[in-house]
Amino acid sequence: MKILFVLTSHDKLGDTGKKTGFWVEEFANPYYTLIDKGADITIATPKGGAAPIDPSSDTPDAATEATKRFDKDEEAKSRIANTQVLSAMNPDDFDAVFYPGGHGPLWDLATDAISITLIETFNAQDKPIGFVCHAPAALKNVKNTDGTPLVKGKKVTGFTNSEEAAVGLTDVVPFLVEDMLKNNEGLYSKKEDWAAYAIKDGNLITGQNPASSELVAEKLLESLK
Repeated sequence: MKILFVLTSHDKLGDTGKKTGFWVEEFANPYYTLIDKGADITIATPKGGAAPIDPSSDTPDAATEATKRFDKDEEAKSRIANTQVLSAMNPDDFDAVFYPGGHGPLWDLATDAISITLIETFNAQDKPIGFVCHAPAALKNVKNTDGTPLVKGKKVTGFTNSEEAAVGLTDVVPFLVEDMLKNNEGLYSKKEDWAAYAIKDGNLITGQNPASSELVAEKLLESLK
């Protein structure tokens, strides 16, 4: 069971002067959920090297059992500091792909040609493709083989407009995940803000927010069985 994790390389939160990156819980929970079940995980980013961690996700307030485990896991931290280059990854080598969120993907993975082609290839091979929170941003320009948006007519979720408003970044982000999924004709649904919620439609798995990370990982595992 070989799974590719794709993380952002983007570390600037728009013009705010603040840092962003990937959200620790959204990486750590699925990472441990999957490796504890025997998965072989490869981590890649568009630029390779160190994947930027969103500082807001690395605070006591945001801590979970998974993030605490990550904090003590020197091997996992070394892998985050030395990610593979995304362009060197071959979908044929993996059984599934998973994208953790954080605000970073809104800036790089949404428009990254390598990532777009990678997702399209996994999808064409009918392999599980999983995204949580802001990571569905990576689906913005992904197409089906017939040229329609990949999410068109598919049940999807992702970080809600109201959750973005709650963190005060509606006017900072380049686009809103909920709006984008709807504009691409995805069948978007959500639960109340911060509730755990994930949907599987065919090979596509999406989760609403950080609390949904484990649900996405579990649905990914089910798909691989």
